[in-house]
Amino acid sequence: MVVSSAEQRRPVVVLYERIVDAIHAGTYPPGSTLPSEPKLATELGVSRPALREALLLLQEDGLLSVRRGVGRTVADRPPRRGFEHIQPLEELIGAGAPVRVRALLRAVEEPTDFTAQHLLAAARARLRFWESLLAADGTAAALSQEWAAAEDVLEAAHPGFARALEAVAGTPDAARTSMLAVLAGASRGVPLSAHSSVTATLVGQRRGEQLGRPADTPAVLITQVVRAGDTPVMAAKHMLPTGAAALPVLQSN
Repeated sequence: MVVSSAEQRRPVVVLYERIVDAIHAGTYPPGSTLPSEPKLATELGVSRPALREALLLLQEDGLLSVRRGVGRTVADRPPRRGFEHIQPLEELIGAGAPVRVRALLRAVEEPTDFTAQHLLAAARARLRFWESLLAADGTAAALSQEWAAAEDVLEAAHPGFARALEAVAGTPDAARTSMLAVLAGASRGVPLSAHSSVTATLVGQRRGEQLGRPADTPAVLITQVVRAGDTPVMAAKHMLPTGAAALPVLQSN
């Protein structure tokens, strides 16, 4: 069996989150020095190679710094976690159950009112559009529509995302991943910010057919815009009907 790179990295990602949780819980408070690698690996019950990789990611993300003769120190003001935490929807929903992404459409289209507003797309721009169905335990959990900014905008604001989209286009991977997952994977070291709004709605006729639900099924509609610096590089709509897999929301004070 071939194991994907995402599956191989998952234990490191989980370890990363455990350490972040410990920092915000005060186990390793801001300004404190972490235990040595051998001691920390023993405390967490993990291997040193996995711990070392997680610590490097924490350094890249600004939660830790390394001082000669001192060791790894927790940042005085660690980045806050909350709605700003950018993570693909397929990793958030399902309460631990595997979530599959199935492509409904992978296309290039001209701007709509939505993308003109949220991506500031010019009238005749060409935007990549992905529509996907997310399923957990064989049940439709969400319908996602995602748009990337025009290629010239991406080349200026986030060329890594532009290259990643081009690399995956036309491959089998494009049919089983979300655009947000591609963006997250291409953004190591790139400062991203996101804004989301949540509204209540009904799935409607067309989306009801895609989700296998009656048109009058209540749903939550999440609108999301992701920016690289000050430039919007991706916009999305995610519809989650009632009875779908739970979507955890993390808030911070």
